[in-house]
Amino acid sequence: MVGSLGLGQIIGLLRELYPHAKCELNFSSPFELLLATMLSAQCTDARVNKVTPALFAKYSHPCELMQVDPVNLESDIRSCGLYRNKAKSIVNCCRELCLKHNGQVPETVEDLRSLPGVGRKTANVVANTAFNVPALGVDTHVFRVARRLGLTSAKTSDKVELELCALIPKEDWGQMHHLLIWHGRRICQARRPQCQLCPLRHLCPHHKGEDVH
Repeated sequence: MVGSLGLGQIIGLLRELYPHAKCELNFSSPFELLLATMLSAQCTDARVNKVTPALFAKYSHPCELMQVDPVNLESDIRSCGLYRNKAKSIVNCCRELCLKHNGQVPETVEDLRSLPGVGRKTANVVANTAFNVPALGVDTHVFRVARRLGLTSAKTSDKVELELCALIPKEDWGQMHHLLIWHGRRICQARRPQCQLCPLRHLCPHHKGEDVH
């Protein structure tokens, strides 16, 4: 595991590399962010951003979506993949928002996770990005890059989150989420990481052939 000195260097280098790192999903409200994040499961943000403008124009409030037959929603989100399950989850989530939260997206991770179809990652992303609640969502990029950099050796997303939150200062959780994602998308890709371009390579166990599996 990386020490405090190495962690500080990693955070500093990532901040220099991605000074404008932020959520790359397009949204204008917590509700839009919630839907976009649900759609982003096993789908790229770029693809979601192509789908959501028409979706948000068609359904601007959860109480509109709660009455929709999921089958009718499927055609609107088909290109995001897993569209049948996502359509059901979105409709059920919107019903819960309207019946239990007055149509408002709750601000706490706990309340967000109680919504149908909202897992730990989605709840953390929405809480932090929409409401500035300290939280660190672990998606496939965060999971991969954190393990390669030696920030964690955990083998599940939940455990990776717990280890990262124990290691990283609480005030940096949200930013670190975005920094790791940006690095994973731009340099530390899954199949062909561009180690020769990476300013963190001298700190990286993966580059040295020592990464965890």
